[in-house]
Amino acid sequence: MTDPHEISRLRAKLPANFTDDFLLTRALTHRSYLNENKDAIEENERLEFLGDAILGFIIAEWLYNKYPEKKEGFLTKIRAALVQARQLADFARKIDLGSALLLGRGEELGGGRNRDAILCDAFEAVVAALYLSTNIETVREFIIPLVEVEAEKIVKNHLEEDPKSLLQEWAQSHGFSSPVYQLADEIGPDHAKTFVVKAVLDDKVLSTGSGPSKQHAEKAAAQESLKALGISG
Repeated sequence: MTDPHEISRLRAKLPANFTDDFLLTRALTHRSYLNENKDAIEENERLEFLGDAILGFIIAEWLYNKYPEKKEGFLTKIRAALVQARQLADFARKIDLGSALLLGRGEELGGGRNRDAILCDAFEAVVAALYLSTNIETVREFIIPLVEVEAEKIVKNHLEEDPKSLLQEWAQSHGFSSPVYQLADEIGPDHAKTFVVKAVLDDKVLSTGSGPSKQHAEKAAAQESLKALGISG
């Protein structure tokens, strides 16, 4: 369950012309809550589907205008970095979206309010709710300030590049063998599992990373390893 005050607190961080409490509640409703509360109308997966497309369009449009001299490949990499689950979850944390989520008891106890996959999905759902209740310009004004800050970091630290490829290139250029990724743990229920992976270089653990899939966890472990090696900020 969620304290109604938390939903009100979240609403205050959203555009002032967004006043549709019904849509906001739907956007915050995880399927685990729907399973345990028969009076709940619908979970947020349909809104998530729409929000994903809206985010992709707005970010692509902004990148196109922001970097007029850059080629398609660069723009594609930056967009991918900005819409990945971990990044969208960080956007959700900036507005403390997790505190307002409607979760089932099991998901609540399992730390669902801070799980990247759940936060990412809810953020996309909130974007869709904004669009349906207001207009595309309102969504732009909400999204772009978040995107601008992160895009600058991504470009500055070359985070648009695949961190696993960057780590492998660094290892080979310094005479090491290729990094290997070892599954360290699996946390949570099957429908919302978090994977924890270790990045290992010549039998030494460089760092660990987590994510909603092994692939995401491996990339996170590689990125954390690059930070530990002083290769990216």
